[in-house]
Parts: sequence; C-alpha cells; structure tokens
Amino acid sequence: MMMVSMSAPETPVSTPTVRLARTVAITSGKGGVGKTFFSANLAAALARQGLKVLVLDADLGLANLDVVLNLYPKITLHDVFTGKAQLEEAILAAPCGFSVLLAGSGLVEYSRLTGEVREQLVNIFEAVKPRFDVILIDTGAGISDVVLYAVSLAHEVIVIATPEPTSMTDAYATIKVLSAQQGREQLHLVVNQVTRQGDGRTICNQLQQVVERFVQGPGGVPPRLSFLGDIPLDSSVREAIQRRQLLLELHPGSAAAQGVVQVATRLLARP
Repeated sequence: MMMVSMSAPETPVSTPTVRLARTVAITSGKGGVGKTFFSANLAAALARQGLKVLVLDADLGLANLDVVLNLYPKITLHDVFTGKAQLEEAILAAPCGFSVLLAGSGLVEYSRLTGEVREQLVNIFEAVKPRFDVILIDTGAGISDVVLYAVSLAHEVIVIATPEPTSMTDAYATIKVLSAQQGREQLHLVVNQVTRQGDGRTICNQLQQVVERFVQGPGGVPPRLSFLGDIPLDSSVREAIQRRQLLLELHPGSAAAQGVVQVATRLLARP
C-alpha cells in the first residue's frame, strides 16, 4: 500500500513589531515663556514614570537646553549633520534619567530651513523613534520655517504661553498657522507662570473662543485646545535656573514642580 506523507502546515512567520515613540513638539509663539525649562522638567517627570524619554533640541541656531541642564557637550547635532560624529555619540544622559540630543548655538546656517537641514533632521528623527517611548521636540519660538518643520515631525503639539497679552496673542498666531499649514485639529495648551489657581483653564477657554471665531481648520472646523494644566509662578523656578538644575531635582515638592508632574500625568492619560 502506498503511503502518502503529509507535510506539516507551514507556520506563518511573525513580523516583529517595531515600537515607535510618542512624539510631542513643545513650542511657543514668543520667547521667554519658559518653554525649554518646561521641556526638560516634563522629560524628568515622564522618566520618573518608567518611560524612556528623549528631548530633541530643535532650536538649531539658538539652542540653550545644555545651559538648562548644566551640560557641556563635546558632540552636538551639528557634528552629526556634518558627518563628524555618529548619532549614538550625540545622545547624552541628562539628570533624572532621560536622554538629550543637543543642538549648537549661534550657528547661522541653521537659522533657515534648507533642503539639507530638512533631510538631516528627519533622518535623525526617524532613527531615534524606535529607541524611545516618548520624544519631546523642543522647538524654537515663533513661526519660522525651521520651527514649523520641527513641529510637523510630531504627532502632538504642546503650546506654551503665559498670561501676558503678548504671549496670548502670539500663541493664537501659532495655533492659527499650525491649523492652516499642518491641518492640526487639536493642540495641547500649558499656561506657565500663573498667579492664581484656575487662571490657566480660564485663559484656555478664552483662547478657544477666539480660535472658534477666527480660525477655520480642516473641513471648516476650528482646532480644539486641550488644556493640560497651568504652572504657578514660583520663586523655586528662578533658583533652579540660576543653579542650572532641574526643578524636579532641586525642589520636587514646589508648586511649579507639582504643576509639571500634573501636566505629565494628563498627557499620558490622553490617547
């Protein structure tokens, strides 16, 4: 009798899942609102929750993240862009357990978005995304082409503002441009340096009303502002800046530090 051998069915080959980081751009309409200081301390708060966090300094021409963190980098993004160093050499450990990619300061060639800068920045960004849980992009202030391109790389955007009228006006301009040019349907808002509890939410509501009146987003629908929290005006912040330390490291129990922690918690709670 002829025996027919039956081969076992082929086991499907599973494709390994590539982890991609949650990417958040942190930007502001004007300088001096505490954006970089907030970015660094937000990274610390996220790292304390067990996440692998990278802060990418995308203020390519006027970087100061190294000053905030009291770091003296021998290798920066400029060295990676020019081929003088490998990307791995430029990723540095920061206090409180997160990593940073620092940019150079005073580099005129990065003050505008050339095709070369665009290509280099996106290549680096794509290379680091599988290595981290969260990537915070600390952009420059304003709505220059370099800033807008850095923001475009992120899935989410946090706009930092203060209660001052000029800051609110510039925050509105930033929201309007991001809606028109990038089709942003939702943006997060953090209000820094508030003097009274609840002022941040009031400011967010007021800004939302202006946006709904004057900004037409995709499909004619105005973008929605998601309020992540406010950070109190706190003398501990000035001390931390002067000592070039993270607030969450120097004064973790301060009102401003707790405000940053609450922002981190709310951010992670949002899908």
